[in-house]
Amino acid sequence: MNYKHLEQLFKKHKFYDFKWIKARNIVIKQWVRFKCLFMCNTYGTKSVCPPNMPTIKECEKFFLEYTDAAILRVEIETSSDEVSAILHDMDDRLMELEKEVFFLGYYKVMTFPATICYRCEKCSRNINTCNNKELSRPTPEALGVDLFETVKKVGYSIEVLSTNNQKMNRYAILMIE
Repeated sequence: MNYKHLEQLFKKHKFYDFKWIKARNIVIKQWVRFKCLFMCNTYGTKSVCPPNMPTIKECEKFFLEYTDAAILRVEIETSSDEVSAILHDMDDRLMELEKEVFFLGYYKVMTFPATICYRCEKCSRNINTCNNKELSRPTPEALGVDLFETVKKVGYSIEVLSTNNQKMNRYAILMIE
C-alpha cells in the first residue's frame, strides 16, 4: 500500500490530522448499539442508522476483512454556529476522497463519516429506497464501533464534553485494503 500517496490525497481533501490503524484494532462493542437504541433521537429515522444495520457479529466480520484503516480527525469549536455545516463539508470531502482512493485501485475502500446522514430532508428509512445511496454511509457508531477505545489506541485524546465552550473532536474512518 502506498501510504505516502494516500496521505497526500488526505491532505488534498483537507484531512491534515489522521492516523493509520490496523483494522483488527477497531473495537466493536454491543453496548455502542444499545446507546443508539436507548439514547439516540435518530434511532430508526435514517436508512443508515440502526435498526437498519447489520448485526454486531456481521460488523465485526466486516472490519476483519480489511487490513488497514485511517482515522481522520477534525476539531470543531462547539460554540460555533457552523458545526453542522462543518460536519456536512467534512462528509462531502470524505465521499470525494473515497471515490479518488477507489480510482487508484483500492476497490474495497469505504468510509464512515463523523455524523449521521443529512442528505435528504426526509429520509426514506430504507437503504433500498434511499435517494442518495451512493453518498449515504453509516457512522462508525451505527456499526458498533467504540470510537473512544479505538481512537485511544492510536494516541488520540478523546473525552466527554461537559460544556458548550470546549473543542469537539470528530472522527471518521476510512477502510482501505
